[in-house]
Amino acid sequence: MPPADWFFEDFAVGQEFRTQRRTITEADIASFAGWSWDTNPVHTDAVHSAGGRFGEPIAHGVLGLSVAMRLVSRLGVFEACSIALLGIDGWRFERPIMAGDTVRCTLVITGVRATSSGTAGILDRELTLTNQDDDVVQRGSIGLMVARRPS
Repeated sequence: MPPADWFFEDFAVGQEFRTQRRTITEADIASFAGWSWDTNPVHTDAVHSAGGRFGEPIAHGVLGLSVAMRLVSRLGVFEACSIALLGIDGWRFERPIMAGDTVRCTLVITGVRATSSGTAGILDRELTLTNQDDDVVQRGSIGLMVARRPS
């Protein structure tokens, strides 16, 4: 049984978590374009995109990153202990995400260390977002500072 509330002490190098899946819709892409103000035709213009490299509009790269973060959040293991994201390192956009693609995220703990004060811990986490064909669409590392278990 996983702990009801996860803390630094519950994580170990090599732990792997797989999220549920989520299908990216045209509405997701349009909504993201609206609130991000990124209306580049590669995302928003079907006619323009039909003659382009991918043959159809693609999702914004940062939309994929945002979906990956939401899927990880839904795991529930970081909710009680999260203090702060520490950075996004080496994030790569390997393949485009299209409307209709169904993605999931795999997260692997690659490092676990206490802070110098000892009051919190740092988790190094490698995230891989894949599509319905298990093709990697995005990947990178996202460090997280987490709380230690209360004594």
